[in-house]
Amino acid sequence: MLSRTLCRAATAAVRPALARAAVRPAAARALPSTLRTFSTSFARFEPTALSTKLGEELQFERDNADLAAEPDFLAAFKAEGVVDEEGSDEIVLTRTFGSEQIRLIFSISDLDAEQDLPEAFQDEEAADAGSGGLGDEAVGASETSFPLETSITITKPSGGAMTIDAIAQDGLFTINNIAFYPDADLALGMSSEDDWKRQGLYMGPAFDNLDEGVQSEFETYLEERGVNSALALFIPDLAEWKEQKEYVRWLEGTKTFLEQ
Repeated sequence: MLSRTLCRAATAAVRPALARAAVRPAAARALPSTLRTFSTSFARFEPTALSTKLGEELQFERDNADLAAEPDFLAAFKAEGVVDEEGSDEIVLTRTFGSEQIRLIFSISDLDAEQDLPEAFQDEEAADAGSGGLGDEAVGASETSFPLETSITITKPSGGAMTIDAIAQDGLFTINNIAFYPDADLALGMSSEDDWKRQGLYMGPAFDNLDEGVQSEFETYLEERGVNSALALFIPDLAEWKEQKEYVRWLEGTKTFLEQ
């Protein structure tokens, strides 16, 4: 008797709740609680504190970096050709060698990637830096710089292209791979379609797997075309200057957006 009474009481308590649930729209029942919370109107966020902090950071950068003046090292290379588009994280260096056209591309995003590495890993890379490559002897350990991936493409009027993937660090170019393209347009293409086409091509062996004599001749070939120690030292300086300039532009744009 007691058990039946308790059962009826429990059923009676649940029935109103079920009835209320039954009349609610199906969409409302299916909507996760997090989305219902997100759809709720909140008080307007006042970005004054954030804008002030961005302004302080912007003033610090302006006070500690002379962004108005073009650095001497950049002016010296301007004659060769430097493509620096505002808002882009890539820099393109171009030059001619006889009838050949040479294009070198690198990205300043490598600077952030290096800063994100664990300290122990950075120390290990610093110890290994300068073990070989194209250029002069590596600088001292205390002056070890960050590695920057570069893509160097050489084209000729007769057609075809050769692309060299190399790391610029501590006055050295360490070559990873050399690829040949019968079609120069495919090698130079910057679209996603060009990237997709290149993925299906044979990119050549790892440079370290080549005969040492072949490696040495390739290094001489590139040095003759200006891919040398001076360029390997110039690229990190240019990357830092570019990153600083883009960071200030980002601070300015973000601060203005918040204050509108």
